[in-house]
Amino acid sequence: MGGGVVSMSDTHGGNLYQAAREQGCHPSNLVDFSASINPLGPSLSVLRVLRRGLWAIRHYPDPQAHELVSALSRRSGLSPSCYLVGNGSAELLYLLPMALAIKNALIIGPTFSEYKTAIGRAGGISTYVMADRAAEYRPPIERTRDQIRTARAPYDAVVLCNPNSPTGQPVAKYDLLRFIDAVAERSPWVIIDESFIEFAPEYSLLRELPTYPRLLILRSFTKFYGIPGLRIGYLIGQPEVVEHVRRWQPPWSVNALAQAAALAALRDSGHRRKSLALVSEERTKLSAALSAIDGMRVFPSAANFLLVELPAPLLASDVITQLRNSALLVRDCSTVPGLTPQSIRMAIKTPRENNRLIRSLEALLQRS
Repeated sequence: MGGGVVSMSDTHGGNLYQAAREQGCHPSNLVDFSASINPLGPSLSVLRVLRRGLWAIRHYPDPQAHELVSALSRRSGLSPSCYLVGNGSAELLYLLPMALAIKNALIIGPTFSEYKTAIGRAGGISTYVMADRAAEYRPPIERTRDQIRTARAPYDAVVLCNPNSPTGQPVAKYDLLRFIDAVAERSPWVIIDESFIEFAPEYSLLRELPTYPRLLILRSFTKFYGIPGLRIGYLIGQPEVVEHVRRWQPPWSVNALAQAAALAALRDSGHRRKSLALVSEERTKLSAALSAIDGMRVFPSAANFLLVELPAPLLASDVITQLRNSALLVRDCSTVPGLTPQSIRMAIKTPRENNRLIRSLEALLQRS
């Protein structure tokens, strides 16, 4: 597939404000399953820090995000020079193709379309290796390896989301390391988006990063830590690569409150434990309840969302419209290359919210 710009309507859930305008209501009246955010939201520590930290808006933010980078460094054991904090991982994703001159990328799909968009805006093209529905969309690592080895023109980069969005499927650490070793002779950058990794930390390659000079990892404070409105994420790579990417970043990219909130979020281990326990329990319950609906197919997930296939001949777009009229938002995945017209994605939320969604879907499907 060629590069190019994909419209925002094809790339994101979570446009709560547009949905509220369409429904003629306040955003708080909608239950948003379309954005996969921690159902507990940000920790109380984050909210306290934000209230106490308002003095900082009178000053420029720390351009190096020193305190946050130091905390991240202590947690991982990696040098602070391996980290670059950005205005969400999206900013860093868009910097990478420009900074690294990525003109020919291989993307493991079905996945987040911003990868292709970012590469296209830098003048590059993208090719996909698509997972198979019959294999429950497990990322096709071996086929990707073969594609890289046999391609006439070498790829500059391979991009993988792990666990993947919107399918929820992870790749085991052992398989990823074997893959990187196997393609090393062709020297592509291996860019792994770990935006959902806090829900499945056993799949992360963070601690192996020093061994792999062409490995880059993207992470976000949006999904697990529940602060998408503050826009903060980070890149991890070899120090010389990180410093090169930093030169492409606008000055004072990350505001002071975002830095303070992210630091507080990292330190709240109690909130982390509660979040993991809730998501694990509710994911199991929601998956079982949806699977019990006649004709519904639920795919395995290691993240805080489920990819669901509606029974044919229903279309995702029709069901989403009807749910929206009930003030429930789910993600339309029918336009994601590699998925079906029946594909939707729904976040894991609180027990009460999940039960409301189940009842609405059951009623809707019975009427249909």
